[in-house]
Amino acid sequence: MSAEEQRPADGLHCLVTGASGYIGGRLVPELLAAGHRVRCLARTPAKLRDHPWAGDVETVRGDVTDAASVAEALRGIDVAYYLVHALGTGRDFEETDRRAAGIFAEGARAAGVRRIVYLGGLTPRGVPERELSPHLRSRAEVGRVFLAGPVPATVLRAAIVIGSGSVSFEMLRYLTERLPAMVTPRWVRTRIQPIGVRDVLRYLVGSATMPAEVNRTFDIGGPDILTYREMMQRYAAVSGLRRRIIVPVPVLTPNLSSHWVGLVTPVPAAIAKPLTESLRHEVVCHEHDIARYVPDPPGRPQPFDDTLALALRRIGEAKVTTRWSNAAVPGAPSEPLPTDPGWSGGSLYRDEREMPVAASREALWRVIEGIGGDNGWYSFPLAWAARGWLDRLVGGVGLRRGRRDAQRLRAGDSLDFWRVEEIEPGRLLRLRAEMRLPGLAWLEMYAETDAEGRTRYRQRALFHPRGLAGHAYWWSVAPFHSVVFGGMARNIARAAGQGQGGPRRG
Repeated sequence: MSAEEQRPADGLHCLVTGASGYIGGRLVPELLAAGHRVRCLARTPAKLRDHPWAGDVETVRGDVTDAASVAEALRGIDVAYYLVHALGTGRDFEETDRRAAGIFAEGARAAGVRRIVYLGGLTPRGVPERELSPHLRSRAEVGRVFLAGPVPATVLRAAIVIGSGSVSFEMLRYLTERLPAMVTPRWVRTRIQPIGVRDVLRYLVGSATMPAEVNRTFDIGGPDILTYREMMQRYAAVSGLRRRIIVPVPVLTPNLSSHWVGLVTPVPAAIAKPLTESLRHEVVCHEHDIARYVPDPPGRPQPFDDTLALALRRIGEAKVTTRWSNAAVPGAPSEPLPTDPGWSGGSLYRDEREMPVAASREALWRVIEGIGGDNGWYSFPLAWAARGWLDRLVGGVGLRRGRRDAQRLRAGDSLDFWRVEEIEPGRLLRLRAEMRLPGLAWLEMYAETDAEGRTRYRQRALFHPRGLAGHAYWWSVAPFHSVVFGGMARNIARAAGQGQGGPRRG
């Protein structure tokens, strides 16, 4: 039976796991554009609420490690996309990945799913699996679970994905831009076959209509095979920078080089480590059989320089639809704000500020929604910078993640070392801290109108301590709250009154 004969007139019904991540968030609109219906499985559906396509899909709550929620999500599905992994969830992440893949494969069989599509990592040929990084080893094992299962599977294997906002692109970009001369780990000599995100999405969408007898892996890559050093030099040329001086040395281990990457780029060491470990071995495609089922149009796959130019253009136009930081950060807190005021889970410290604003509520909201990134945090910049550096030193995300969009926020966005937990346009922005802390922290900002119709700004910092260290932390920083949080409230109100979108500090 041909792919066209398999496909219903109204398209296929597709399930996308990982829709809040970098690839998943871009795959959903591509599937919709191809005429398919889409259901998203998410642990936190609110993260998907503000995406432009949210009203065109069905979203269900669940987790791939929970068989009951997987079974419910797969009901009536034709093609299931598996775009999640447990990296960073703990030392047993490989076992978690294996178990989740088994649950998903069995759930797909029981639901009568026609095909599973999985995006994994390209593994080097001839290298024993025990020598691979845990990241690549686990990706390979998940692929094997699906291929050995009862549902036909398409396992796409990519090296590094280049696109605006991808973690590989951000790492390449910041290393090249910030270091005109650098001493580098020896993996910069490793040959790599990068692929543009547009081609990854094209292969993912095309995999939905593969013939039923296809059950195999496919290597996917762009037309260029380059060392990482060559990639940095090509980036410098495309972006108009001078040629970089790059000196590889053998002393930087993957662990040390991950901290080097974490120091120079917005990518924290916890994420940089599996990436740099994966670059120890050559990762080059050994076949291009995918073209039999998803033919390459002229100019595809896209050359590396063209992919870089497109990514830079998207950044310049502020059209970055998803970023690497969309996905949860390993080790970051994920609990939502406890019910307030009915909090019964222990101590909840508060710092609350409120003041009048000589501006409209809309003007105040523009300042609130524009906070962070290049606009800063409206108070004592040295204190915020120091907190960011301390967070980086202990393996956290620091301040350098910035913003996806300079003016607009949506639920689930990363914002420096915060994440947008809730946003009610024109009224509330609630941020959850993702810096390393002995507890959980939130920052709330409100644009309100009082009984006399005057605009008021209200701000709450909340902290739920864990153990004695958490209580000690709160009281150790409490003396600085009047400077940091008090100054922040005053300067936000002042910026709104002066019609400014950028920070005024003082």
